[in-house]
Amino acid sequence: MSSSTPSTANGTDDKKYKGERSPCDPSRVLHIRRVPIEVSEAEVVSLGVPFGKVTNLLLLKGKNQAFIEMASEEAAITMVNYYTTATPHVRNQPVYIQYSNHRELKTDNLPNQGRAQAALQAVNAMHSGNMTLSGTATASDGGMMPGQSPVLRLIVENLYYPVSLEVLHQIFSKFGTVLKIITFTKNNQFQALLQYADPMNAHHAKVALDGQNIYNGCCTLRVEFSKLTSLNVKYNNDKSRDFTRLDLPSGDGQPTLDPTMQSAFGLSMQTMPGALGHLTIPSSAMTGRMTIHGMAPTAIHSVLLVSNLNPESISPHGLFILFGVYGDVHRVKILFNKKENALIQMADATQAQLAMSHLNGQRLHGKVIRVTISKHQTVQLPREGQEDQGLTKDFSGSPLHRFKKPGSKNFQNIFPPSATLHLSNIPPSTTDDFLKDLFASSGYTVKAFKFFQKDRKMALIQLGSVEEAIQALIDLHNHDLGENHHLRVSFSKSTI
Repeated sequence: MSSSTPSTANGTDDKKYKGERSPCDPSRVLHIRRVPIEVSEAEVVSLGVPFGKVTNLLLLKGKNQAFIEMASEEAAITMVNYYTTATPHVRNQPVYIQYSNHRELKTDNLPNQGRAQAALQAVNAMHSGNMTLSGTATASDGGMMPGQSPVLRLIVENLYYPVSLEVLHQIFSKFGTVLKIITFTKNNQFQALLQYADPMNAHHAKVALDGQNIYNGCCTLRVEFSKLTSLNVKYNNDKSRDFTRLDLPSGDGQPTLDPTMQSAFGLSMQTMPGALGHLTIPSSAMTGRMTIHGMAPTAIHSVLLVSNLNPESISPHGLFILFGVYGDVHRVKILFNKKENALIQMADATQAQLAMSHLNGQRLHGKVIRVTISKHQTVQLPREGQEDQGLTKDFSGSPLHRFKKPGSKNFQNIFPPSATLHLSNIPPSTTDDFLKDLFASSGYTVKAFKFFQKDRKMALIQLGSVEEAIQALIDLHNHDLGENHHLRVSFSKSTI
């Protein structure tokens, strides 16, 4: 093998990954690492076809690496952007994709390229055959056998906890590239349609997940093949998502299925009660009550360790208010000898995971905080007579818990920290100037404000930064507005 061949030349790609890899310029050639040794050429090609035609492949099984060449740089950029936020899995193993140093793959004179070329032709042909919406999957649809559609229909039974689109994406991504998801309610059941890049991914997911519980003792998955061979997603929001089209509008309030599909299924498109909305749950956070095999370790606690706090500014009450956006906080302990650290006990492990996924890495009082799961199972209250300086507080009986009522609307309004805050419980006589002055006089930069047209008890206020909004939420949530109204503050997914 000459030194000009990609497999030798791309050894330099791999060496750079050992430490901090210097980012390459975008290239239509992509380097895939940690590829399982038993992987097939078709499975590697399937990673690329959702984003465009794959024009070449080099599989280096001995090095657990592969290189694929996309038809265009735009397709490669879309693919890298997507897989940066959703780690792809092949054979239930995570693989890592980045731009290669090389601008094209030259594999003409390499051995064993016949299989690669055959896989390229087969997978590209199958994918182009699946891109149009048709009724039933037959052998003529891209060579699939009957029933082997890349689209699965999911029903979640015994829905005790809300299941979001992101949770489904996280679970099903373990079996291959998920292209699109549509969630809906039919016959009072939470259901979803989920499209893979490859029918074999759908087959493996169906075999592994049908009948499994998402959470302990509840949220049972029923998985079957759909009669559809492709989904047509019009909007990217908390009910539907096309992961290959980041440019789609959110279409708030619009139906997520086109009329053809809606009439075919007789679907009712009302919102699922208690849906969690935009939860960005990283793979490290797919724990808590998650029970599906391989999804998470079993012993997960509901206590968080928060570090790199500003000891001059932090208080148990402030942490209670902030972390209370994502679950009910029972106890807070700022460590006596290390006041930049605190332990926070949530109502359960699922809420602890939510808080960790949304607040880790955020800025609070000028410092970037770190949030991890603690090894402690509970936060101990100080013994009688023990010096504590008010650093440990029990909030289990607080009236400010947001999630005590089962099916509370607050479950639908959990969003990451943002510069725009959602205000509610505003008295009828309160003016926009009064609320803007309330935030401005507390030291915050008010960039925009608007009442909801249909309901003046609610408003949006945009502040100067996410850090300002976090601090304002801590300071002004439950602020007494008079007329027996206390202001409720949460993060908004909308902007003004």
